[in-house]
Amino acid sequence: MLLATGCSTNNGNQESATPSVSITEQSTAKEKVGYSLGFMMAEGNKEAVQDLDLDTFEQGFRDGYEGEESALTQEQMEEVLTTYQKEQEEKFVADMQNKAEENKTKGAAFLAENAKKEGVKETDSGLQYKVLTVGTGKSPKATDVVEVNYEGKLIDGTVFDSSYERGEPIEFPLNQVIAGWTEGLQLMKEGGKYEFYIPADIAYGEAGNSGIEPNSTLIFTVELLKVK
Repeated sequence: MLLATGCSTNNGNQESATPSVSITEQSTAKEKVGYSLGFMMAEGNKEAVQDLDLDTFEQGFRDGYEGEESALTQEQMEEVLTTYQKEQEEKFVADMQNKAEENKTKGAAFLAENAKKEGVKETDSGLQYKVLTVGTGKSPKATDVVEVNYEGKLIDGTVFDSSYERGEPIEFPLNQVIAGWTEGLQLMKEGGKYEFYIPADIAYGEAGNSGIEPNSTLIFTVELLKVK
């Protein structure tokens, strides 16, 4: 009811929708500024408010910009936005919990089947690995810096990170990455290439990471280029 009030005129009649405006390179600077500001505001907030009512947003924007009296008091607007934010946060937490349980079940099933495949070995931590190329150089310690090429995938085959795609290897201290990497790379020798199947509890766990949902089992193909 509160939001609906925001799209009404003072006499209670619904305003008609504003006609769409065609923006081109030949549009005036004023038109381009207006369009650019509106587009960037929307693009920057669409993830935060995915179910935004564009009609009431436009009315509120116009009223605020043109100095009209707001349809809601300041206290009402703050309460509406606070309540909305709280509801969205609760929904996000519930969604993440559901995804975490689902991914945990899928990951366990994947690892159970994967363990039966030829050449796959498993350590006490649950880390599974397969030797693709046996290296001939030295093996790293957890305190060493390593140079590697790698590709990281989810169990559905989605690639979420790859030094191959970036066109250059990466260096990092081996004790500053996920536990599955710290353990797994110490099994390798320079020049080796392994495939690792890493359970969530020695990957990113329930927290997940950018592009990685909570409790995701990960697959990494790793080439150990150099131990430094």
